Amino acid sequence: MKNLKADLIRKQQIFHNDGAPVSMLRVVMADGTLANVLYRLMRWCAVTRLSPLAYLCYQLNKFFNGCVIGVGADFGPGFVLMHPIGVVINSKVRGGANITIESGVVIGDEKGRSPVLENDIFIGAGAKVIGAVNIGEHVKIGANAVVTKSAPAAVTMLGIPAKPYVR
Repeated sequence: MKNLKADLIRKQQIFHNDGAPVSMLRVVMADGTLANVLYRLMRWCAVTRLSPLAYLCYQLNKFFNGCVIGVGADFGPGFVLMHPIGVVINSKVRGGANITIESGVVIGDEKGRSPVLENDIFIGAGAKVIGAVNIGEHVKIGANAVVTKSAPAAVTMLGIPAKPYVR
């Protein structure tokens, strides 16, 4: 459950960086926090072999937040769901630290292979990351982008299909 604390601190940091320094109480009450809590509880239950409770958390997240995160999906500390409605994440997805996800994001499997996300990644509203792709560190994926090929570190991916944006 130490990852949950890191998630909440990261969410508070995001608010602060956006010019809205808020208390931890405000962070706990913010949109998406319940989804984060249920995800972390689900993972804890799955790891400790409490599968029925993990499945219950999965269903509660789907019911209360409109958010489907597979029981096997594994993210490091600092995982933040800003707006969980419409988020779908496959059970095979692996993610590093400090991943921020907006509403309507799909991170899915293709032919039995799922994405691997490294550290410090932002995924904008409505974006899709599909298949056996590797998303490098410090990547931003723009709203509604469709990523079907791996992204190198420190780029912004835009478009359908998504390509690195160059200024």
